[in-house]
Amino acid sequence: MAPYLAAVRNYWSLLPAVLVIVALVLVYAVPTLINPQWTSSVTALFRTTQLPADASPEEARRAAGVLGPQQIRSRRMLAGVLVLTVLLIVGFNVSFNREAVGCYKAARAFGATADGPSTKDPCVNMIFGTFIGDGSGMSDEAKPQPVQYYQLVHKKRPKYLKWIQNAPKYDEADLLVGTGISCALDLRVEQLDDKIKVYVDSDAPCPPESNTSLTAIKLKQPLGDRKIVTVGDKPMQEINPDMDSWFTVAKKLVTGG
Repeated sequence: MAPYLAAVRNYWSLLPAVLVIVALVLVYAVPTLINPQWTSSVTALFRTTQLPADASPEEARRAAGVLGPQQIRSRRMLAGVLVLTVLLIVGFNVSFNREAVGCYKAARAFGATADGPSTKDPCVNMIFGTFIGDGSGMSDEAKPQPVQYYQLVHKKRPKYLKWIQNAPKYDEADLLVGTGISCALDLRVEQLDDKIKVYVDSDAPCPPESNTSLTAIKLKQPLGDRKIVTVGDKPMQEINPDMDSWFTVAKKLVTGG
């Protein structure tokens, strides 16, 4: 994705507001936090109102931008509010982008296509927990379809699961198997003594889809040395997609990729 969020929700629509507030922080809030008198003296240079000849000493001080103790405190409070506002906007922006890109990457890792409206909000439409089906049941087809990817949950606890719909709970899943929503109901998982076999009980291949339905599998006994295989005892590919760190997301947002 280039820029970083081109394929998913683009929270950089807030960029003009972010730039304005950051500029205010740079030219006003930061110097004011250090010494409010600096910004007051600078703004006093641009005043055009003439000071009356009979002005009192207090009026002369105000015209010159000299601040009293209460004014210094109030200006520092205002500057602090501006700094906090910037931090909140940037923090929310990074958080929302981290969420969206994490879900997008997870869905793509499980085989979802990058086309279609689902990419506009990947944590809602592109990846979700399976609503109907849990991998149990008997096989009825003579030529079932293979499943390619799985992800181990035990001890890894992928963070993107916190953001998707119908997310499986960490303590209720040892591994995740992703299929398109049209094949999720036909997913079968056989837990044997020497292997775990995963396949889709259908005589037709699963069509490409822009979504991934995650089926959570709770193992009856620890995985141990057992292999996770699909049709023809072909080993499945273990993947480990997850959300980027805050630092990585912020860096990519700044650099555009």
